[in-house]
Amino acid sequence: MEGVSAFILAGGRSSRMGTDKALLPFGVENLLELAISRAKGVSPTPIIVGDRNRYSPYGEVIEDRFPHCGPLGGIHAALCATQTDLNLVLSVDMPLMRSDFLIWLARLAASGNAMAVVPETQGRRQPLCAVYRSAARPVVEQALNRGEFKVGHIFSLIPACYVKEDEIAEAGFSPDIFRNVNTRDDYEAVRNLREQGPPLFSESQGK
Repeated sequence: MEGVSAFILAGGRSSRMGTDKALLPFGVENLLELAISRAKGVSPTPIIVGDRNRYSPYGEVIEDRFPHCGPLGGIHAALCATQTDLNLVLSVDMPLMRSDFLIWLARLAASGNAMAVVPETQGRRQPLCAVYRSAARPVVEQALNRGEFKVGHIFSLIPACYVKEDEIAEAGFSPDIFRNVNTRDDYEAVRNLREQGPPLFSESQGK
């Protein structure tokens, strides 16, 4: 898609997992490779946000300018590096995510003026699978400078559009695509869901 960049948030200590989530195997790929392949539907060259030494074999890597500040620091790094107005941010730990959903979300963001377009599923916002306009960068930076590291805090400070679960479902997407992997139990549960496979999670639908 023209005018949209894609960033994969690969950073984090993965303390609950006990190992680097980004490099966990998932089928024939690891979670990082999988996220990159999904995001390529939006941008041909997704950029990884994380440790350059660790992730440079997988593509271009940028590092947080505010280290150890969680995902908000990664979003800030993305908005500092981008050359486009619209920016898809995708966490590495959503292995059931689909390319066609990311394309749909980016097109939805392009059709409006909100600084953040954020899906909502099961009563929860999904700020790590969202589209941010580059103009949100100063607000994110100010929050970081104040020591406010919760991503959700910035949505009260910028025009944000929340994509409701019923709208997502009407477009043909299951809330399971947002299942994330924080623990070994999460990892096994998501692998089991993937094994249920077609038609919901078939690769052909995601390209």
